[in-house]
Amino acid sequence: MAAVGKTVLLGLRDAAVRGRPKGPGAWTASKLGGVPDALPAVAAPRPVCELCCQPLVLVVQVYCPLEGSPFHRLVHVFACPRPGCGSGGARSWKVFRSQCLQMRETETQDAQKEENGLTAENWCEGADDWGSDSEEAPSSQLTLDFGNDSSSAKEKDWTAQLQDLCLQDAVRGAAPPVPPGEGVALPPGLPQFPPYYICVVDEDDYRDSFSLDHAHSLLRDYQQREGIDMKQLLSPSLSGDGDEKYEKTVIKSGDKVFYKFMKRIAVCQEQILRYSWSGEPLFLTCPTSEVTEPPACSHCGVRRIFEFQLMPALVSMLRSANLGLSVEFGTILIYTCEKSCWPQNHQTPMEEFCIIQEDPDELLFK
Repeated sequence: MAAVGKTVLLGLRDAAVRGRPKGPGAWTASKLGGVPDALPAVAAPRPVCELCCQPLVLVVQVYCPLEGSPFHRLVHVFACPRPGCGSGGARSWKVFRSQCLQMRETETQDAQKEENGLTAENWCEGADDWGSDSEEAPSSQLTLDFGNDSSSAKEKDWTAQLQDLCLQDAVRGAAPPVPPGEGVALPPGLPQFPPYYICVVDEDDYRDSFSLDHAHSLLRDYQQREGIDMKQLLSPSLSGDGDEKYEKTVIKSGDKVFYKFMKRIAVCQEQILRYSWSGEPLFLTCPTSEVTEPPACSHCGVRRIFEFQLMPALVSMLRSANLGLSVEFGTILIYTCEKSCWPQNHQTPMEEFCIIQEDPDELLFK
């Protein structure tokens, strides 16, 4: 039996966060910007930049309990938005995972769970199955359950829509930049980006509804403007001794990894986050050994796996003009403990691992 592909969920910017929500309504929400919310009995992470020693700013908060696990689960991603720290790599980025046991509800709900075969004991048994190689191992979720991927869905050819895209085009075609303080009361004190909720959709829903008409139009415009034959450019049989125009085009457009990245995100350019627990990341540049072999969990020694990544459309939303803050990146890959380990009575967030991949076009100017 062919293995079923991992579900990919896309995070999109939603409504502004009003005020400072408290309680479960705060920490069960995924958001960008603002201040980090804390789970019950777990301290909120307050990391500092290893370069300038100033507080890091929250980039995203993702509520991502794993199916079959008894834990609430939050992942916070922080970055330093100050000039001069943007090229600091992992030293100016931090990722933290927080967990707490889900509380038992009313006796009625407990009885209902027992009737459905979901007793507390059965609920906890699945925790040891995380990271199983079985094809039937459940995938993780955010706050919505979109069901299983269809193994019969045919992959569509989106090549045409890529030819007029670069990372900056993707940002411009996504949600508009956030006006400073738009409808959001930012409390004084630590710097922060305007907070917005993140809504979640299934990537397949976008892919199935995407029209090729716009992609064909992009291809025609690109070929006329650049004076090149895209069929020839994308042909795998091309030799390495093409003419000068071909070489310049390759330098300008990036390698096959970059094309694959742009091809995939063109279906939904406004995506700011891609979530696929134990799935495959969408690389922007050729992966290094650091990416293919991320360090093991520093707490339990189990390997780390890919969980989600931050996308180019998010960059335009991480601005605070009045404070002179901004964050630049191509994509940020987040890796977390495969077992999602959490010692009993643990009360501090556990640090996880991230990889920063820059925009290949920006690298040409460094």
